Amino acid sequence: MIRMRWVVFLRAVNVGGTNRCQPAQIAKELARFGLVNVGAVGTFVVREDVTESTLRSAIAKKLPFKCEIMIGPARDIIKLASKDPFSQQPGSPDITRFVSVAAKPVRLPLPVRLPLNLPSDDDWLLKIITIQNTFVIGLYRRQMKAISYLGKIEKLLGVPVTTRNWNTIEKIANEIRKSRK
Repeated sequence: MIRMRWVVFLRAVNVGGTNRCQPAQIAKELARFGLVNVGAVGTFVVREDVTESTLRSAIAKKLPFKCEIMIGPARDIIKLASKDPFSQQPGSPDITRFVSVAAKPVRLPLPVRLPLNLPSDDDWLLKIITIQNTFVIGLYRRQMKAISYLGKIEKLLGVPVTTRNWNTIEKIANEIRKSRK
């Protein structure tokens, strides 16, 4: 039984009026695990050492609906955030850097080459630049049509994913670092 610190990502929570919950309240109710709520869409840093199965069960009991609960070691987020996977990518106010977290490690090789530009190389709205275990790292343009391409990531990989802005990943990493002090 492995006990460690974790990061939890809930899929499809508080989006468009469905699967409503109060992540801050869940964090309070599960204070024994040292849950720290990061944002409003179900992202938590777990400061106490606990088994993944105990944590998963406790969180599922607090949710009034079923949803995918992605749980990964805190050290994996620190490793991801310690490098800048976007250093060679275009940057502008209309481009959002993101990480989609898969429910299980992504099986490689994929049936497509990376970077993957959707809908096309010349006119991309979503670009997957790399995949590292359960993390799908990419960019999307701030256009309504780009959101539909985020949904295609699950179909492409054959596994449920939940997406967070890179700024959220950096906040999570900072929270983990604070808890180590």
